[in-house]
Amino acid sequence: MKIINATDQKQWDEFVTSHEDANFLQSWAWGDFHIARHKTVVRRIALDDNEKIIAAYVGQVETAKRGTYMAIAGGPIMDWSKKSLREAIFADIKEQGAKNNCVFVRVRPQITECAENRELFKSLGLTPAPMYLSVEYAGILDISKSEEEILAGAAQGLRRKLRKAAKNNITVETSTDPKDIKKFYEIQLETARRQKFVEFSEDFLRKQFEAFAKYDEVKLYTAKLGEEILAQNFMIFYGNEASYHYGVSTDLGTKYSGAPLLHMQAMRDARERGIKRYNFWGITAIDDTEHRFYGVSQFKRSFGVEELIYLHAHDLVIKPAKYKVSYLFEKTRAKIRHV
Repeated sequence: MKIINATDQKQWDEFVTSHEDANFLQSWAWGDFHIARHKTVVRRIALDDNEKIIAAYVGQVETAKRGTYMAIAGGPIMDWSKKSLREAIFADIKEQGAKNNCVFVRVRPQITECAENRELFKSLGLTPAPMYLSVEYAGILDISKSEEEILAGAAQGLRRKLRKAAKNNITVETSTDPKDIKKFYEIQLETARRQKFVEFSEDFLRKQFEAFAKYDEVKLYTAKLGEEILAQNFMIFYGNEASYHYGVSTDLGTKYSGAPLLHMQAMRDARERGIKRYNFWGITAIDDTEHRFYGVSQFKRSFGVEELIYLHAHDLVIKPAKYKVSYLFEKTRAKIRHV
């Protein structure tokens, strides 16, 4: 076995998408997006004696006042049952982190939260991170089912919203043109003001859309009442998963709900691509009624999702003294932000 830098996009994506649990966080386009943001990106693959890929991971180096670190979300991708492979990959991760002057490497793998996996990460020398990395609590819908079966399993309120949307002649448009992100960004500002979250920059959203558009892995969905926009969804289609990455809505959209139509159309498009899993991404605990995204989470649950909890992010410490300072800083910030 040898571990080297990856240079072949097609070879990379074929390996990653051969794993049913993988999603866009380990795609080639995700690395391209961070490169466009002028980040250092590490793409590594492990090859067996026949030059066949047996493991891969992509991470980006993030600079912060508390210390430089590398983030690996949704990876590495490999057969986790192979002890020697696990150890070799994490030794390489630590080496790459050190090479990029990182204080630590933060890893949120695509494996579930359980005692066995917590012990596995402990055995690899990692410690639970003070903050999350990407979404750790997601709502997943099996779209290998027919649309009729999905609606039968959905909440009555959702079915009512869909009927009302049809009665109001709400239409759905799609786009793969990065220029249309400008309007999405403007509506995001409106949504952020209403829901009290920190918005992404237009440049951040556009570069992300451009990266995935290059490989036909992204689409912007827009619900309209006449010429007025009600809601928009930023969808990523990669491997076996369609991901509801970002969603925004106008003030008018709170009165005339177009969001359910956007999801139903995205599910149809995903099926045409042969995709079987629809990831609504972040949801809050069902009893966390005080969380600012509780209402959004309940909307996602109304589709009849299964709740999936990924293993919490863990840190591979490279510089212990500096990591202590970083840990305390993040722990305090997490407490203030209630995350």
